[in-house]
Amino acid sequence: MPRRSPSRPSGFSRPTRRGLAAVTVALLASVAVGCGDAGELQGAGATPTAISPDKLWPDLTPASSPAFDIGEVDTEVVKGIKVPGGDIRKVDPFAVVREEITTHPGDYADGTYDETARRMADCGRSGAAGSRCPVLKAYYRDLTGDGHDDLTLGFRQLPGNLTAVRVYTVRKDRLVQVMAYEDAVSGVELAGRSVIIRAPSEVAGYEYRLQWTWDQQQRAMLLTHDEMLRTGGRKYSPHPSASSTTSASPAPTASSSPPAPAPSSASASASGR
Repeated sequence: MPRRSPSRPSGFSRPTRRGLAAVTVALLASVAVGCGDAGELQGAGATPTAISPDKLWPDLTPASSPAFDIGEVDTEVVKGIKVPGGDIRKVDPFAVVREEITTHPGDYADGTYDETARRMADCGRSGAAGSRCPVLKAYYRDLTGDGHDDLTLGFRQLPGNLTAVRVYTVRKDRLVQVMAYEDAVSGVELAGRSVIIRAPSEVAGYEYRLQWTWDQQQRAMLLTHDEMLRTGGRKYSPHPSASSTTSASPAPTASSSPPAPAPSSASASASGR
């Protein structure tokens, strides 16, 4: 920042080299203060003291097996579906859902989600009839890292407020389900090798965020994060009812552009819900 030189008063003697150097340093310091210090490191305040974790109940016998099975490494070959040339995009998403309904008649044909089975007759139709199809738009992305597209498929479990989310890959021209989850879903995202599912919480102002990530060793999508996050003012109806009916989503069309991923955030675990 330029500064005007002060006029020299009468009787002012020529400064010595040491005195001139001192004046120069003072001027430079004042210039730095006057112009700001953009780019300089700034103090962040006092650093909190690191506290090591306290281990509770050291005499407690460690568990050797899980108490609940959430099926996080279950994979299943879809026997009734062929994959022409190993290209998963040639697989009919409607046929995949129909095969699941056929394989699990206790859940769909005469079970809790019998309306889903009935509405499958509307899939592939145009107009208002087609809008009743419970199968959502199919998305294609390489989630397994093998250089080939995988299929992320969703469909409504009706009547009710649940959405089933499935991920399929291809192994030796066979369709293999590598992830299955259902919940009262408020959003689904694809990010890298992960599927992120958001679901409403009973706690006002919060939602659940579950992240399923491909694991090469298990050759399945594993539940790697289970969190409760603030929603930033969004409101959801608590305790969604499994008996309330919801309008079906439009028939699926192939797409290679999944929704943009949301940033991760640290929070309390929601594993116990």
